[in-house]
Amino acid sequence: MNKKNDIKFLRVSYLRGPNIWTYRPVLEAWLDIGELEECPSNTLPGFTERLTAWLPGLVEHRCGVGTHGGFIERLVDGTWAGHILEHIVLELQNLAGMKTGFGKTRSTGDHGIYKMAFRTRDETVGRAALDAGHALIMAAINDTPFDLPATVARLTELVDRYCLGPSTAHIVDAATDRKIPSIRLTEGNLVQLGHGAAQRRIWTAETDRTSAIGEGIASDKDLTKTLLASCGVPVPEGSIARSPEDAWDEAQDIGLPVAVKPIDGNHGRGVSLNLMTEADVKAAYEIAAIEGDSKSVLVERFIPGNEHRLLVVGRKVVAAAKGESLWVTGDGKLNVTELCNTQINTDPRRGESEEHPLGRVNPADSEILLELKRQGFVPDSVPQAGQKVLIQLNGNVADDVTDLVHPEVAHAAALAARIVGLDIAGIDLVCEDISRPLGEQRGAIIEVNSSPGLLAHIKPASGEPRNVGAAIVDHLFGPNENGRIPVVGVTGTLGTSLIARLVGCLVHITGKHVGVANGEGLYLDAREVSNRDSTGFDAGQRLLINRTVQTAVFESNARSILAEGLPYDRCTVGVVTDMEGLADVAEFHIRDDEAFRNVIRSQVDVILPEGAAVLNAANEAVAALAELSDGRVIFYALDEHNTVMAEHRAKGERVVFARDGRIVLADGAQETPLLELAKMKPSTVKHPESVLAAVAAAWALGVPSDLICGGLRAFDATPKKANN
Repeated sequence: MNKKNDIKFLRVSYLRGPNIWTYRPVLEAWLDIGELEECPSNTLPGFTERLTAWLPGLVEHRCGVGTHGGFIERLVDGTWAGHILEHIVLELQNLAGMKTGFGKTRSTGDHGIYKMAFRTRDETVGRAALDAGHALIMAAINDTPFDLPATVARLTELVDRYCLGPSTAHIVDAATDRKIPSIRLTEGNLVQLGHGAAQRRIWTAETDRTSAIGEGIASDKDLTKTLLASCGVPVPEGSIARSPEDAWDEAQDIGLPVAVKPIDGNHGRGVSLNLMTEADVKAAYEIAAIEGDSKSVLVERFIPGNEHRLLVVGRKVVAAAKGESLWVTGDGKLNVTELCNTQINTDPRRGESEEHPLGRVNPADSEILLELKRQGFVPDSVPQAGQKVLIQLNGNVADDVTDLVHPEVAHAAALAARIVGLDIAGIDLVCEDISRPLGEQRGAIIEVNSSPGLLAHIKPASGEPRNVGAAIVDHLFGPNENGRIPVVGVTGTLGTSLIARLVGCLVHITGKHVGVANGEGLYLDAREVSNRDSTGFDAGQRLLINRTVQTAVFESNARSILAEGLPYDRCTVGVVTDMEGLADVAEFHIRDDEAFRNVIRSQVDVILPEGAAVLNAANEAVAALAELSDGRVIFYALDEHNTVMAEHRAKGERVVFARDGRIVLADGAQETPLLELAKMKPSTVKHPESVLAAVAAAWALGVPSDLICGGLRAFDATPKKANN
């Protein structure tokens, strides 16, 4: 067959906020498929077979058909390269561990030119997946080789590097389920849940409620034990040792067997258990001293039983996992290292990435070396056939036992977290039976950990996964809290900067801290922070991450929506003034009124159900957007007899108009006269329609009418002069 010319990328943009495609971030690519416009998939010999052999998961894509295998049906019937590339990119992201499902491809009306958008959780990963998908589709079209395993491995590495870790992502997903917005603050796992003054912050399993003092106490094992014991929490007897000889002396005083651990360690690192001899205790001292930050180690009574990790969030245990000893069985041929690799490390739950609840076992690790030595082995030793070798006594906590935890055990764990001062803690305890009180079986709490791992509870090796993310979100936000502050969005070309600034003024007069981002600059409580155009995404984010902001007002326009998306996910009030500006976005292939309406409607699409759309009733196209609002609608116009206004008011809804030179709020038949336009400053009264729009938005936010009047009197519409 003849080789087909390459697909060309004309433009690739990351739309970080709600956009013409969807509410969530997408990567948008403009494609020129060239001669492939004349070659749908059913005209390319062997193409579908090659593609589905590489990506059998495409059968799960329902596509527009809406049924299992829907996309394959489209391939067989004939579909075009842009649409196919969309599905390839989505499947590559799924194979790399970043689950996504949304994608759309639309013709621009120009021959062979398409716009394609697909959901991605990270721009870097999305762009890499797009490049890989491009290479794959051309290989399938032209019947050339393609190394899929290497491609997926590379994308998986990027997902691990750039995307949120699985524990943090689990918490963020739980917040999303509660309609709480989130903003990633760094390339790591620091995430803001909520906006402005209503926000909370998480860093994996740490929150902005996590005490630094509590973390310091938790890292000092001896201090932790002292505090727990003083409050009656069962802990193993123990003492601090500062030399190998001292460790052996303490072990004899406590009584063998003993455990040795770093005094300032965490998460079980450097811990040696069930030590019976002087040589073992002294060797364990060296391991613990190296792992810790000081020469002091803790020698404790060894507690027989299984290790358990209880996750405490707030004041209660929300999950519990159990660990078991780890063994290999000899075959007379393989050495200990090889047995570990074949009998333990082949477990798909084990790996080096954060996606794996269990880590790989390395017999060269100091703790394992000590355990092997006590049994007369080294990593190269070859056990006899059938001989069992202990690799780890504890440390493989991965089996869910949440429903078995005895109430007294749960109480002791929650008390331990409170004593140390942690709002989220991993409580390590050892006992024979978690369903019995610790006192009945000489069980004890052996560690209290800050920033505990969550994967053992999210993806247990056995048992029921626990939604610990939801527990953490519920801990941070009350049942009636959603982390949102009132957000006002203003879109159009007629006085939108003025409307945004006036709304900010009217809300600020109620005593709230208000941020405004518009075409004139960035304002906090009417103070100019920047005199640069702030209609973009980054300027808007500055308001949403500001902990003092209680209400945020944003100006957007068709260009900013097309280039970046809206800077917020949802808004309380959405104002639309007009449908002008089609010529300004022609470069985006927006060339008719219907396409332009699809852009402007984004402002109405994001209005919350408890919010309101504020629409210009004098503009027929704007008024028609009312049907798209999930919230209520407030129309405004100078003429109270406007047909749209009259019909809306007759239904008992709200309108704002001017009568005899005075602003009037009408809620059905009830009217509230406000200020006369003539009593406003001359710079403001020149823009009566903009004033009505701002008044309607303030009304929707619940600003009292007397304060609206006061704000209108004081407001000066003259653009602020830059100080620099």
